[in-house]
Amino acid sequence: MGRGKLSAYIKAKLELFIKWRKKSVSDHSFILILSVFIGLSVGLAAVTIKNLVHVIQEYAAEFIATHSILYLLLFPSLGIFLTIVFIKFINRRPVEHGIPSVLYSISRNKGKIERHNLFSSVISSALTVGFGGSVGLEGPTVATGAAIGSNVGRSVGLTYKQITLLLGCACAGAMSAIFKAPVAAIVFALEVIMLDLTMAAIVPLLISSATAAVTSYLFLGQNFLYNFAIKEPFILSQIPFYIALGILTGLVSAYFTKSYLLIAKLFEKFNFIWFRFLLGGLILGIIIFFIPALYGEGYEAINKSLEGNWNYLFENAFYKDLHGPMLVFFLLIAVVLFKAIAVGFTFGAGGIGGVFAPSLFIGANTGLFFALACNTLGFDLSTSNFALTGMAGLISGFIHAPLTGMFLIAEITGGYELFLPLMLVATISYATAKIFFKNSVYTYQLAIQGHLMTHHKDKAVLMMLDIRDLIETDFHVLYPDQSLRELIRAVTKAHRNIFPVIDHEGMFRGMIKLDDIRHIMFNAELYDNIYVRDVMFLPDHVIDPRDSVEEIAHKFHDSGHYNIAVIEQGKYLGFISQARLFSAYRRWLRDFSEE
Repeated sequence: MGRGKLSAYIKAKLELFIKWRKKSVSDHSFILILSVFIGLSVGLAAVTIKNLVHVIQEYAAEFIATHSILYLLLFPSLGIFLTIVFIKFINRRPVEHGIPSVLYSISRNKGKIERHNLFSSVISSALTVGFGGSVGLEGPTVATGAAIGSNVGRSVGLTYKQITLLLGCACAGAMSAIFKAPVAAIVFALEVIMLDLTMAAIVPLLISSATAAVTSYLFLGQNFLYNFAIKEPFILSQIPFYIALGILTGLVSAYFTKSYLLIAKLFEKFNFIWFRFLLGGLILGIIIFFIPALYGEGYEAINKSLEGNWNYLFENAFYKDLHGPMLVFFLLIAVVLFKAIAVGFTFGAGGIGGVFAPSLFIGANTGLFFALACNTLGFDLSTSNFALTGMAGLISGFIHAPLTGMFLIAEITGGYELFLPLMLVATISYATAKIFFKNSVYTYQLAIQGHLMTHHKDKAVLMMLDIRDLIETDFHVLYPDQSLRELIRAVTKAHRNIFPVIDHEGMFRGMIKLDDIRHIMFNAELYDNIYVRDVMFLPDHVIDPRDSVEEIAHKFHDSGHYNIAVIEQGKYLGFISQARLFSAYRRWLRDFSEE
């Protein structure tokens, strides 16, 4: 059977299945069934990506140990080089960064995610991180899960709202599987992916998250991701120190965001991919050579910092025989500052990964530095507890998700006894970071482009409307050189009182309103002496198909018109009416609000 026949056969069978399902299985029951499948699939994807990275890291670590630490300069670039080769010559389509691409697909692409994301994020991120790229695996795992949810939903004929719910289930499942944190994963889906908090959403999220976590447990074991044991309980008198740590992690979060965005903007100036690779790979290799703790995800370093152990700062370093408190402080500051830069250059060079793990890494080191600095001044703070709460602070400040920061850190470490300081640090860090950046690193570019969907229901519905679906084209078109006689003939045939004027290349030249020509319509002496160009006018407001619905609504309000022309690069496409826009809005709002 040829590929075309096979595709037609599968499509026919899917159509039969969809018809049977709609008759035999309710939407609610079907979503619950799919949430189990999504959770299982995403769990397996997380296990696959973790194992791939583990295999590559084991090989790379053994090679470096038996040869020379100089390979720290080369291995991260090798991973990025292989990633670029895979994307450019095998995948042949760009692999977008995880969570921002999911948010974009929800707000502007009707939940559609290309099929290649089912595997491309797994392979490209495994190569990047496995060979030492200074990023994490959470974003690519979420992107893979979202691709599963999107393509399954579209294949079985679900609506946009149902597909969006599956995307949320997939994202929750991915976070649950990668971190073994099912509760925090649900909070993440509600807070970051911005799903509505309704029972219709909660139950499928619970099922997907639990299924993914169980799948991860089966293959990766039930141990906590970070080995944390509470040696010292929370002491009420230390609240001022936790408040100070919250402010510090908020400032570091703002620095991380600023560095990330500046480096991304720098690399956007270079169109040649191999120049970006050479520049980014070289600088990344130099950074990692001087600070080996920045190599890879950094999970082992986080575990040691949670024990209050800073020996990881000296592993594989040419200065490993040097020790001293001042050097430790210097390296901790360098690790925090340069991790943000290393992440930016990993992405800039062409690597694929996520920013969740780097946030945890920076947070743990910030907390450890803070506690050690305070203890040097004569205080007695638990380095483990402050490293732990520092992680929650960075997550909260960097991705603007305080609830995710609190629950994730408590769940992945078993540190629920420290929930109050986790709340303090996460909340204060979030509030501090918001002073500098209104949007998180995930949503910054989307907000600038007007593509960000939020929990604000009216704005979310406005984001969902597709401008091109609202364009009306049943207007009688005129040309500038037509006479008034031809215009009158057009009026007798048309059922609209507006007439767009275009040239023979389709470029918009103006428009005519019936009310504006009533005084000359019945003067036959003017029929062959006045032309369309003499009575047309150029409107003050036109719509570009790239305008957001919110911008279009403002144009209707400012102009007072009921119909506005849609012009794309000078070409006339049609009109959008105020009535049709708000009718579509009310329909979407009704569908969006239904349980």
